[in-house]
Amino acid sequence: MTIQTTRLSDPAVRAFVTAVNAHDREAFLSLLAPDATMADDGDDRNLDQWIDQEIFSSNGHMEVDNESNGGRALIARYRNDTWGEMRTRWDFTVDEEGRIARFETGQA
Repeated sequence: MTIQTTRLSDPAVRAFVTAVNAHDREAFLSLLAPDATMADDGDDRNLDQWIDQEIFSSNGHMEVDNESNGGRALIARYRNDTWGEMRTRWDFTVDEEGRIARFETGQA
C-alpha cells in the first residue's frame, strides 16, 4: 500500500518527494545542502547531471511503499520516461539545518 506523501515522517524527505512528483526543480534544489552529494546503485554521481537526466527531463515520479529510520529511508516505486517503473530504495542524510546533505538510491 502506498504512503501518501503528506504522511511521510521526515519533513525534508517529504518535501523531496513532493518536489520530484511536482517536477519542481527549483523547490528540489532548495532542499539540498550547498555541498550535497548522491549515489545511484552504489556509485557516486554528478548531482546536477543525475537529477536532470533521471528526474526532471524524464518526468520522474515516486510512490512510497515503506519508510523506516525515522522517515529517512524509503522503499518506493520510481518511474521515469527513460527506465519505466522499478522498485527502488532511497536513503537520506539530513543536516542539522534540515537540508538534504546526501541521498543514495538504487534498485531494491
